[in-house]
Amino acid sequence: MRTHSFLRISLSRSLIAAAIGSTLALSSLTATAFEGELFSLKNRWEHTVTDMPANEREGTLKSLAGEAEQLAEQHSDEADVLVWQGIILASYARERGGLGALGTAGDARDALEKAIEIDPQGLNGSAYVTLGALYDRAPGRPLGFGNSDTAERMFQRALEIRPDGIDVNYYYAAFLKEEGNKQAAREHALRAVNGTARDNRQASDEALRRDAEALHNQL
Repeated sequence: MRTHSFLRISLSRSLIAAAIGSTLALSSLTATAFEGELFSLKNRWEHTVTDMPANEREGTLKSLAGEAEQLAEQHSDEADVLVWQGIILASYARERGGLGALGTAGDARDALEKAIEIDPQGLNGSAYVTLGALYDRAPGRPLGFGNSDTAERMFQRALEIRPDGIDVNYYYAAFLKEEGNKQAAREHALRAVNGTARDNRQASDEALRRDAEALHNQL
């Protein structure tokens, strides 16, 4: 009886180990698949906003936004997926322009704020940068959700996380210029010019560096 019991225990342990191993392998494959899809989305967004002719960007961004929405539905608890959904939607809203883009801008805001709830760092501050730009550019109530005080808070939060970021300093400089604070705008434009490009966003960061240099020369 002891031998049979031992065999049963050993078999049970083997089955449990096999089940755990299968689950871990499946989780690893799922994670790899979603990371691959996100990497592809990011690269195509980067190409679209830096290299594609202006008359082709809107349609491409609309398509990318649809893909990002599907990925976010499948991985609604992944902050990085939601941040990229927000970034792509914000870019699409900017290309659309006008009142027709307000719904898209609102969807971008919602995705980014949800991402921050999951991860307060928001993809190393990227969520706050995009939120700052959205709150800056959107019309205020009753038409939209634009609010300069909220935009200021978002940019400040991004600067706390990544003070040498080209993106945050450039968009904050543009915001400060609109607010009439030219001296501070000039300082942040220069910080953007001298900022550090991210390895995974080098093309778009270098494009913003050039925009920051042009802005600094205007101030």
